Amino acid sequence: MFKWKASPRVQRGALSADEAEELFSTVDHSGHSDEERARRQRAHRKEKGVAVDVDPLSGDDPSGSDVGKVITRTTVAFVLVLLVLVVGGQLVFGFIRRASTANLADTASVRTVADALRLGIEWGDGFTQYPEEFTVQEADENTGRIEVSVVDTRSANTLECFSSSQVQATALAVNALLNPNIDTVVYHVSVHVDEEGELQHSTLFGFLNPTGDVASFMTFVWQKTQSATGVNFSCTITGIDETLQSELRDQVTTSFTPVRALPEDE
Repeated sequence: MFKWKASPRVQRGALSADEAEELFSTVDHSGHSDEERARRQRAHRKEKGVAVDVDPLSGDDPSGSDVGKVITRTTVAFVLVLLVLVVGGQLVFGFIRRASTANLADTASVRTVADALRLGIEWGDGFTQYPEEFTVQEADENTGRIEVSVVDTRSANTLECFSSSQVQATALAVNALLNPNIDTVVYHVSVHVDEEGELQHSTLFGFLNPTGDVASFMTFVWQKTQSATGVNFSCTITGIDETLQSELRDQVTTSFTPVRALPEDE
């Protein structure tokens, strides 16, 4: 039986494997094995600006794009600009706050006291702010007396109200008593209470104010007296009824304050 075996068809003029490897080893990224011709073509494209030489085997982006570098530079620039804005804003805000804060040690009047309550007072390393609702009853260097009233709407309980009010009264009093013409600072604190007498406070981040009746909470009376040893500052707290004393006594966790300031009922 006759069998016919087909042999691989050899294309006329085809390169062998070795010849093809040798040829492509001389071809650059322009597609030419003739170096002089490739150089002239690259120069021509560069002159016309119609194409850019790209080496697809190089580590660079074949498209010629620097997207990664641009994103990195943009991110770094954004962070730096944001940092500068935040730091600059804090410095400007601090400068404006200090420039606009009333210095009661220099001048104590109804206007300067109202500005102090509205803008706040620097106290130590911090800054003391006051309730938005306040009244200045008296601020006169001739009488040596300052008297204000505030309505606390932020405190959630009696201990919190007592603590924040004490800080506010102290900041205002010390600032004012440094004035040689002021010797008494009276700081009245009131709160909103519901029908059962419970303390009410603002909600929804301070946007909703309490609607209960306004009731007196306590009064801080600061006085300055001269003595042989120097100037004495003293504080007296009044207006604390038995119910409020009991609430504060239950909430205070230290032993010093209840014994000295809030004695047990006899």
